[in-house]
Amino acid sequence: MANIKSQKKRNLTNAKAADRNKAVRAELKTRIKTATKVAGTDSAADALKIAQKRLDQAASRGVIHRNAAARRNSRLARKVNAAG
Repeated sequence: MANIKSQKKRNLTNAKAADRNKAVRAELKTRIKTATKVAGTDSAADALKIAQKRLDQAASRGVIHRNAAARRNSRLARKVNAAG
């Protein structure tokens, strides 16, 4: 455990950020799963749009790397388009 006051504070802020990032990543997984599940239906375009928006937001906030977001966007679009 840290003895320095600034490090104790830093540990608290890191824990808050980790919780926030965990929630964002969980939502990303849910959105991607939903978009792939409804691929080929009428609501596929909406689900894809929302998932891609969330991926871009996560990348801009630094939760995931921007290249990782681009890769996931591309893979998701390919899956949805291939399904119909």
